[in-house]
Amino acid sequence: MGDMTNSDFYAKNQRNEGSHAGGFGCSLMDLRTLMELRGNDAIVKIQEDYGDVEGLCKRLKTSPTEGLAGVATDLDKRKETFGRNLIPPKKPKTFLQLVWEALQDVTLIILEIAAIISLGLSFYQPPGEGNEACGAAAGGVEDEGESEAGWIEGAAILLSVVCVVLVTAFNDWSKEKQFRGLQSRIEQEQKFQVVRGGQVIQLPVADIVVGDIAQVKYGDLLPADGILIQGNDLKIDESSLTGESDHVRKAPDRDPMLLSGTHVMEGSGRVLVTAVGVNSQTGIIFTLLGASGEEEEKKEKKGEAVENGQQTTGKMQDGNLENSQTKAVKKQDGAAAMEMQPLKSAEGGESDEKEKKKVNVSKKEKSVLQGKLTKLAVQIGKAGLVMSAITVIILVLYFCIDNFVVLKRPWLPECTPIYIQYFVKFFIIGVTVLVVAVPEGLPLAVTISLAYSVKKMMKDNNLVRHLDACETMGNATAICSDKTGTLTTNRMTAVQLYVADVHYKEIPDPSVLPPKTLEILINAISINSAYTTKILPPDKEGGLPKQVGNKTECGLLGLVLDLKRDYQPIRDQMPEEKLYKVYTFNSVRKSMSTVIKLPDGSFRMYSKGASEILLKKCSRILNETGEAKLFRPRDRDEMVKKVIEPMACDGLRTIGVAYRDFSASPEPDWENEADILTDLTGICVVGIEDPVRPEVPAAIQKCQRAGITVRMVTGDNINTARAIAIKCGIIHPGEDFLCIDGKEFNRRIRNEKGEVEQERIDKVWPKLRVLARSSPTDKHTLVKGIIDSTMVEQRQVVAVTGDGTNDGPALKKADVGFAMGIAGTDVAKEASDIILTDDNFSSIVKAVMWGRNVYDSISKFLQFQLTVNVVAVIVAFTGACITQDSPLKAVQMLWVNLIMDTFASLALATEPPTESLLMRKPYGRNKPLISSTMTKNILGHGVYQLVIIFTLLFVGENIFDIDSGRNAPLHAPPSEHYTIIFNTFVMMQLFNEINARKIHGERNVFNGIFRNPIFCTIVLGTFAVQIIIVQFGGKPFSCSPLDLDKWMWCVFLGVGELLWGQVISTIPNSRLKFLKGAGQLTEKDEVPEEEMNEDNEEIDHAERELRRGQILWFRGLNRIQTQIRVVNAFRSSLYEGLEKPDSRTSIHNFMTHPEFRIEDSQPHIPLIDDTDAEEDPTLRKNSSQPSSPNKNNNAIDSGINLTTDTSKSAASSSPGSPLHSLETSL
Repeated sequence: MGDMTNSDFYAKNQRNEGSHAGGFGCSLMDLRTLMELRGNDAIVKIQEDYGDVEGLCKRLKTSPTEGLAGVATDLDKRKETFGRNLIPPKKPKTFLQLVWEALQDVTLIILEIAAIISLGLSFYQPPGEGNEACGAAAGGVEDEGESEAGWIEGAAILLSVVCVVLVTAFNDWSKEKQFRGLQSRIEQEQKFQVVRGGQVIQLPVADIVVGDIAQVKYGDLLPADGILIQGNDLKIDESSLTGESDHVRKAPDRDPMLLSGTHVMEGSGRVLVTAVGVNSQTGIIFTLLGASGEEEEKKEKKGEAVENGQQTTGKMQDGNLENSQTKAVKKQDGAAAMEMQPLKSAEGGESDEKEKKKVNVSKKEKSVLQGKLTKLAVQIGKAGLVMSAITVIILVLYFCIDNFVVLKRPWLPECTPIYIQYFVKFFIIGVTVLVVAVPEGLPLAVTISLAYSVKKMMKDNNLVRHLDACETMGNATAICSDKTGTLTTNRMTAVQLYVADVHYKEIPDPSVLPPKTLEILINAISINSAYTTKILPPDKEGGLPKQVGNKTECGLLGLVLDLKRDYQPIRDQMPEEKLYKVYTFNSVRKSMSTVIKLPDGSFRMYSKGASEILLKKCSRILNETGEAKLFRPRDRDEMVKKVIEPMACDGLRTIGVAYRDFSASPEPDWENEADILTDLTGICVVGIEDPVRPEVPAAIQKCQRAGITVRMVTGDNINTARAIAIKCGIIHPGEDFLCIDGKEFNRRIRNEKGEVEQERIDKVWPKLRVLARSSPTDKHTLVKGIIDSTMVEQRQVVAVTGDGTNDGPALKKADVGFAMGIAGTDVAKEASDIILTDDNFSSIVKAVMWGRNVYDSISKFLQFQLTVNVVAVIVAFTGACITQDSPLKAVQMLWVNLIMDTFASLALATEPPTESLLMRKPYGRNKPLISSTMTKNILGHGVYQLVIIFTLLFVGENIFDIDSGRNAPLHAPPSEHYTIIFNTFVMMQLFNEINARKIHGERNVFNGIFRNPIFCTIVLGTFAVQIIIVQFGGKPFSCSPLDLDKWMWCVFLGVGELLWGQVISTIPNSRLKFLKGAGQLTEKDEVPEEEMNEDNEEIDHAERELRRGQILWFRGLNRIQTQIRVVNAFRSSLYEGLEKPDSRTSIHNFMTHPEFRIEDSQPHIPLIDDTDAEEDPTLRKNSSQPSSPNKNNNAIDSGINLTTDTSKSAASSSPGSPLHSLETSL
């Protein structure tokens, strides 16, 4: 491997070798100290210790050109000596920890306490057993056997608590496991180019070892620390480590140190890997942050090593001291930088990002859905608490009054335990009410639904990195997509060529071209392209040749092959090391140039790039004989018209190729790009076709039907972009839309000072469909502009696709960022939320479908859950108040809670999505979770169930001719009566679960039920378990077995739910005025204010007062408005020509002022719905006025908008106007 070339140097260093580990010429510590240095210090150190980088390569037994041989034993030895390239992730929480966390739930704790008290009391035998004086209290304890069974209730409650905890813990555990699985998939997908045995291969990042020669290029995330051997124009973004946002230029003779976790922003190069895993800079920082456990020992070791270092190298002593200090400083900086910007370790991993995520879970702003749910759960919980407290109080009071006041019994000390036992029973009933009221299943349903969707989305080529991205996607209203590779196949083929003054519509035969031109053209393409770009023979016979590397370059290399020549011999003749200077492609230059030294010592530069940009720099062009002739601006304009535009209108990308010769003697200043990249000689213009993916037009049509606007943002020429957009169906001829390029876009959105103004963006984005020749900042500006826009009443939710490094900011800014899995750079993947593993636009549509499905699944579950809650709470409450004993016992309630919550969430959350999800517009961010249809269903079914249960409770014994179960003594055996109630209740829930499958009021609730096997299994399973509980549950479940006849009645009453569901869906929503605002959202907090539905029945007087107050408010506003309108009418004659855009910021400030926060605590009563408006005709007029940009029928909004808008636009025209003062006083 060329080890012998420098044999004397090698022999000289031989003596150190013995002391070094594993027979390598330097130890782990040497390399670590080396990697701490930067810039010049590093170069000096390398020269002093190793001679040069090649010397270091020899010590590490590797070759700068061939790389490692790739022998397994050697690789293992390296991993052993220098460590592996991974940072050990934190240990996952154990199952027991998760159980412990699940036990922290307040309701469960209350239940446990109640159960333990109940258990304790059942074992306590009070002395005054047969004492008559205790009266009614002791009546229940007739026979010994019954009082023995008193412990069962407590035990059963404990058992059910255990069940709940285990289910929750298991769920968390599987979620964690899934997440880790996902993470490891992302890690395995990250590969890196390494040279081994002279071949460039793609290796998983974890397999990179010290001594590997890695090839880095634009867009890479460096996976390990290394030293640059050879680089072209390499610029690195080290902000993740140093916090410096400027890109750092790297060169072997200036600053060769490359650090893991930094991003390559430009250029390419070859790197000798010197530190991996925990020894790399990122690894060291993670160790400092305590990401890996062996922190302490390492520090001690390091201390010793530093001391040894000082003893051995006498001359380096002071250097080393200083070095260890700088090291400490650097590390602190690093740690600080880490805090500022959570850096993902490049070690293939976001293993550590998970820890970040765990830490940040609380800080990260909740997704819309989670926000809505949390609020809902809290409100329901509060209502439940109130209900349960009332229940307990009523029971206790009733008992005391009945016993001690009405029957005038004294409180006897020996009866105390019995009384206490009663109180405990009341307490347990109260807790049961609470347990039923709180929907513990909500978080569970969300988790299951998201986890299930994420798992299934993998099959649809969506690799979800952040769980909530999945649900946000369902609300997306706009998609800004790249063109290349997303909408098109990203298989570039050259189809047209303009060369030697002729425009060929297909690739010509090489014999018709001037040989001189052909020669230059072939060289220009072969040399001036990344050598990693290749065209390989197809995998299977008759397939298309495989394109590797940059696709545009592949198209050009394909042109070389079409011209019956080969690029490989030319590259072999001029290997990469011999290239004199390379200006790599970046988004500013939009061109790439390579300088080579010709045999006579002069230089030649080949350039290629976007045709109109490159032709601007050409002053000559090769004519039909291959001679250079003058190329004037007017020739160029003609060429643009005659060649470039026709090509672009066929949807082709146009690439110009040119060259320039420089003399040898005054060597040009290569750093001064402006002088180098001018005065070129044009060779040809190539039209490259990138065909639209066949499935894209259909996918885009689906998006448009679903209310999602697709916009194309591309770096291509505007004509090309427009042609492709028409092919895709993004724009249809004859529509009113904008296709503009970056220049025009910036002209329209910036004011005279060059600042971006939201108002100006608002004029552009609604019609914008294609943005061509856009820079990354344009993309970011557009996304930000759409998201911040207040023109439309719903905030826009924007998804963005991106593949390049420069798309990072836009991907981060967007609500959902999609990165390309194949073409995407690591930087883009880091910034994204979802990775499209097949780079295909139609996968985005799948993501939308899944996102909407998550939302619907949760709504389905809510509809089911709330019905049960409302019914169970009312039954328990009224039952307890009237008959002193809840008809549904604690254990039964827990069972209902378990089946309802856990299983129903499983069953309803795993409904597969259907195409019909794409037929509706997206829900807004402020749409209530519970739509009016759902409110109708919840209330409707609640009424049905309550009627049935109360009928059974109060006249059931007569209907079925059985003993009444009411007013049973304390430890009475379970009655058939109450068993029938319990059983009917569960049956009704089971059949209502089928009703809950549809939330938009569809008729056929069985539609597609067999597509969801989980659902069917759960319904049947629950049914089976219910039979077992009723027939064999006995005392613990307070059930007594029923005969077939009674069972049939229970099932029959359950089936009634399905029929009743049809009746409900017949009632039109418009008939039920009071449902209008159920669960409406205030714009301020974008979270639903959902009150317990029981409170829907009556409106108390305070509420009336409140509303009257609001009405006065509006009258006041109305007056002001009329005055303003009058003033405005006068003004408008003056300001006829001046159209001021309405600035709507004022309303927001106005709404957020605490004094003006209009109390809106019960929004399910529409603030001013039609009934109210009758009282006040002026209001009616006001609310129907169309001038309000908010189209809610919310009079508050319209009122305030009108006033502030008009006053604002008036006031802005002349600040001194009286209106100005009016507005401020407002």
